[in-house]
This record gives sequence, structure tokens and C-alpha cells, in this order.
Amino acid sequence: MTEQATGAHHPQPRSRNGGQQAANVEHVTGAQSLIRSLEEIGVDTVFGIPGGAILPAYDPLMDSPKVRHVLVRHEQGAGHAATGYAQATGRVGVCMATSGPGATNLVTPIADAHMDSVPLVAITGQVASKAIGTDAFQEADICGITMPITKHNFLVTDPAEIPQTIAEAFHIAATGRPGPVLVDIAKDALQAQTTFRWPPVTDLPGYRPVTKPHGKQIREAARLIAEAERPVLYVGGGVLKSGATAELRILAELTGAPVTTTLMALGAFPDSHPLHVGMPGMHGSVTAVTALQKSDLIVALGARFDDRVTGKLDSFAPFAKIVHADIDPAEIGKNRAADVPIVGDAREVIADLVVAVQAEHEEGRTGDYRVWWDNLNRWRETYPLGYDLPEDGSLSPQQVIQRLGELAPQGTVYAAGVGQHQMWASHFINYEQPATWLNSGGAGTMGYAVPAAMGAKAGRPDRTVWAIDGDGCFQMTNQELVTCALNNIPIKVAVINNGALGMVRQWQTLFYNQRYSNTVLHSGPQAPAETAGTRCPDFVKLAEAMGCVGIRCEDPEQLDAVIEKANAINDRPVVVDFIVHEDAMVWPMVAAGTSNDEVMAARGVRPDFGDADED
Repeated sequence: MTEQATGAHHPQPRSRNGGQQAANVEHVTGAQSLIRSLEEIGVDTVFGIPGGAILPAYDPLMDSPKVRHVLVRHEQGAGHAATGYAQATGRVGVCMATSGPGATNLVTPIADAHMDSVPLVAITGQVASKAIGTDAFQEADICGITMPITKHNFLVTDPAEIPQTIAEAFHIAATGRPGPVLVDIAKDALQAQTTFRWPPVTDLPGYRPVTKPHGKQIREAARLIAEAERPVLYVGGGVLKSGATAELRILAELTGAPVTTTLMALGAFPDSHPLHVGMPGMHGSVTAVTALQKSDLIVALGARFDDRVTGKLDSFAPFAKIVHADIDPAEIGKNRAADVPIVGDAREVIADLVVAVQAEHEEGRTGDYRVWWDNLNRWRETYPLGYDLPEDGSLSPQQVIQRLGELAPQGTVYAAGVGQHQMWASHFINYEQPATWLNSGGAGTMGYAVPAAMGAKAGRPDRTVWAIDGDGCFQMTNQELVTCALNNIPIKVAVINNGALGMVRQWQTLFYNQRYSNTVLHSGPQAPAETAGTRCPDFVKLAEAMGCVGIRCEDPEQLDAVIEKANAINDRPVVVDFIVHEDAMVWPMVAAGTSNDEVMAARGVRPDFGDADED
């Protein structure tokens, strides 16, 4: 992926063959060199917490006129905030922590960014270089720990290397397949005197991401599209990362093929577009799941055939030829063999595909998908996404989320936690624009939503940002609401409070004979009798204690008024505690380890697809 494609504005560092000699030379400490490097590369926001090994960097950071530091309450919050910032803005997110536990607390958000291909630079302090390997106080081999979950990482012990390392780290994070890069800097390198030169000389001889696809492969893919009877454009998060949404729409409308967007690609193609058949996967729409399953051609664009999409892999899309385009050659053929492999940036691939398909049309070769669309439309009409309202008159979680989407200002950004609420938010909010849906897809990280929303709001202060969280996820990272309140980051949080770990409870209902082992959150077997009937904690009081507005909603009649009240508060964070029915379930569903052919539209309801045309 190119810098232009990500929307990043970081100036490119000079290469060894760049020609010009750096003119800007300053005598500084290593710490000052670090902050100056961040300023020059274009960083405007850093999320972090100081500590002993990184402390030298915090002194010059205090004087920086360009870099805003947001003091979080936990390093995990810093990492997820940097991810939310990156996902909402397209720029590299930056987080900072000290050595030892400070650095290890970043491991989860680094792994999360790695799974979801998010451009992130994590800067950590390390014990003094002579103490490395001695089990010094707060020492951890963070480079070794994060090696499997970073694109690259650096250990810096020479202060003269800081500018070059920072330039290379940002370049690696933002180009090719984006991802996290760790820069670990020894404390004595931060304290030592050095010279600062910008732009630095960089040297990455083994790093040459391929962005331009091979023309022969593009032409072959266009030929298959013209010959297919049941094609599907299977769109993954890589299309969003490359900024290829406009090109995707042109390709879809040119071919007339149905489009399915994965959980990581929501917003890449408008949900309201007639060619969009929904999200695929374990909890995808019946039409999207079945379209892939019965297709004769899958054109995968920036997608990786994740197990949550394919279900039982050896039974996935048995009639389909595969065109697989991805910027990471390691993904092609990893899970499903590709008939036409295409290595390249999604934006360039799709743009070239448009030209090639137009050439096919000019030669009189166009696909006839009328029978295919007859089947797709029948499935779409017969098995739409929907839900039943609780018979006891309590709040439906799906209704809460649907109304959140319908009442939110245009361009609202949504960050979801992980679980039932995440799936309902993917189903019942329409995503018409890119960078409006943020979630933890590959890692499935509970606690992601609040800090990610904080990062998104810090990067896009002009946008309304809603975090949609469950009561389980919310209790993992809600302390970052203090950060929001003290730093004028007025996010809004919808807590979908069913008093339980909802998705785990759903699996216990379906597969464990309703034995609800350790999934109830608001009470416990040893709770005092006087707490019976109360919810612990009280999220309204908790929100108020953290400097936020707290609101509770239990009555469906008050739902719209509560949401509108929350939307009207823009001077501080808002937390709305929506008390919802505990037995609501996410449908459709493909049970783990089963074939997508066994998709259930609702509990015990298997769709009847009639005489869908198959080979």
C-alpha cells in the first residue's frame, strides 16, 4: 500500500540514493532527537504513560509545539487509542510506554493491530544498554516478545540511529500491508548527546512491497468475471486500507456482480447499494453466506479467507474458482488455493480490473447474471436481518443499536467491542462511508471500544464518535473515560447491558445445555444479600465519578429521547447504560467448525434455498 493510499501525510525519508545531503543538523540528546523525529514525520498525537526508562523522552515532549500527548490510564488503552486513531484517520497511530510491564501491557493492542493490518508505531523505553540481559528492574525483552506480532521491530542503543529508525518504522508501518512496528530505545541512548539530522538516510534493502499487479493476471481475472454465471466480489479490509472504495464501486456497477463486505470492510461499499448482499461469516447475512457458498467465481479483494468467513474450510464455496488479490503474497493460497493469484495494492488492482473488464465488454463478452440475481433477491427477501421484541416489554439490544444508528448525525464513527453487541452493530447500523466502523476483527479483543473511540475522536474531533460496548467489555477499559474527560475528548458510550458475557452465554445456551458457568456479571454467589436486585457496578454512578454524564435507559418508550439527549451533549463524555433483555441472540449463525451450508437463519431454522443453480 502506498502512503497516498492510506491517506497518510508523513514525508518520505531520504534513501541512500536520494541525492540531497541533510541540511538540518542540531546538537541534542537522544530524547530530543526522538521528539524532533516525531515532529518531522508529521505526528500530532501520542497516547502513552511515562515511566523510568522512557522518562527522558517525556521532558522534551513537554515542550513540543506540534505533538499532543494524551496521558492514558493503562498502556492497553494507549495501544487501542492509537489503533482507533489510525483506523479513523488513515494515518499511523503512535503509542508510548516504559520498559517491562509498561511495554508488555502494549502486547494485546499490538497483536490486535497486527491481525487487522493497522499502521501503528509503538515506542518503548528499555533499561540502559549495559543492563540489557541482566534481569534488571523493569526489564523485558519486548522485541523478542513482540517479534511474531509486529511487521518489524527495532532495539536502539546508539542515539545517532534514532532519526533513521523512526523514519524507517513509519515507512514500514504505513506501506505494503500496514501493521505495527515497535521501536525499543535504551534509556542511556535517550540520555546521551547526539546530533539530529533530518531527513535521515534510510536503508531498507529487503523491503520492497509490490503494489502494481501483473497485467496478465488482471486480464485473466477479467475473463473469468465475464464468463461467470454466479460471481461474488468478496471485499476485505485491504480495500479500506488502500483507499479503494471509489474504484470498488465502479467495478461493482460495471460488472453487476453482488458485493459482500467482511466485518473489517464495512463501509467500503455502501450498505444501501442494491448490489450489496451483506456481511459474510459466522454471523453474516444468509444471502452473503449463501452467495459465497453457491458462487462459481469469488473475486477476493484485500481479504484473507478467514475461518470466520469460510466456516469448515474444505466445504467452503465448492463450485467456485478463486481470484485472490492481496498486497501480502503470504495470504494468497494460505487458506484457499487461488486459480488467479494477484499480488498488488487493492486500489491499483481494482483500477486495472475496471479497464480489463471494460475491454471484455467492448469485445462483446459480458456476464449474464440474471438467474443469479433472481436467486439472490429471493434469499434476500425471504431471510432478511431482523429481530423479535421481548415479550416482557424490556429493551431489545438490537432495537437500541438500530436506533443509535438512525438517530446519529451523518458521518458518525462507531467503535465496537467484541461479542453480541459487535455483531448487532454490524447488522443494524448502515455503513455508507469508509472509516466509520472500527472494531477488533481478527484478535477479537474485549476492551477495544472505549480507547479506540477515544483515539478516533482525538484524530477526528469534527465527528460524533459512539463506542458500542457490552457490559463485559466496558469493565475492561472504562478507566479511559477519565482520560477522555480530562483531555476534552467527548466520546459517547452505549453500554449494551444484559448483565452477562452475552456471546459466551449464547454458546452456553446452544451448546452447553444452558449451563451458565461464570457468565453472569452483575451478581455473584458470594454477593451480600443487601445487593440482591441491584447491578454492580452502577454504570451511571461510575460514569459520573469519572467526569462523564451518566444516563440509564430501561424503557423502550424513552429510547429515542435518551439517545437524542446523549447526541446533544458535546462538551464531555456521555455513558448510556441500556438495560436490555439477557436472552437475545445473534442470528444468523454458522456454528464453529461446521459448514456454511448449515447456516441457521434463527434458532433451529435452516433456510430452504430451493433450486439454486449449481454445477
